[in-house]
Amino acid sequence: MTQQASSNQQWQESVLSSFLDMVRAPDGDFATLDRLIRAVSDRDSFELMVERLSRHPQAKVAFANRPRLGDLDLVQLQQLPANTLGHAYAEHMLNNRLKPLQAQAVESDFHFLSAHITETHDIWHVVTGCNTNILGEIQLEAFYVAQLEVSRFWLSLLAKNLLKAVVYDIEVSTNYMDAIAQGWIMGKQAKPLFGIPWNTLWQTPLSEVRESLNIAF
Repeated sequence: MTQQASSNQQWQESVLSSFLDMVRAPDGDFATLDRLIRAVSDRDSFELMVERLSRHPQAKVAFANRPRLGDLDLVQLQQLPANTLGHAYAEHMLNNRLKPLQAQAVESDFHFLSAHITETHDIWHVVTGCNTNILGEIQLEAFYVAQLEVSRFWLSLLAKNLLKAVVYDIEVSTNYMDAIAQGWIMGKQAKPLFGIPWNTLWQTPLSEVRESLNIAF
């Protein structure tokens, strides 16, 4: 066996081990989730994702400028008119007792890709209308897979949920598949969300944001 083949096999074993740990872990086990993220974050797939995303002018500009959300004042955003994206986002965060996710400083396109997705995750929830329960998360995972195309991480989360249904609760499988189908179709029909400068859209009516992105329920 060549050194490259041996290295690939070790990586595959690491991914499989982390994936099975995630299947066994209870929902909300972020330590296990972090191990899965590290296992599937290989350079080759990140390079492919950056290359695919950069074909769209919006993402190309984002990779060049690397915009960040920064510190968000949810109380201030909540004071915006009720029909705006900013108000809907603040309501989503406060009602679910969530804090804006912030990633570390970015030094490369790979870091920005991860940071941008992390910081905007709950904005995607609001814009797509995906709930924060298990079905809503599965629907959004399928949306991510459709939009990002070659993300090992989001695909592994979908696969994890399906395997959990096989092992622990087969009766939820139809609901899971419905959520996947809905998220996948929505993601394929929508314009790309990656790279949108969300800070410029807080005062825009949510309905207009959705319409501009071709997101329909």
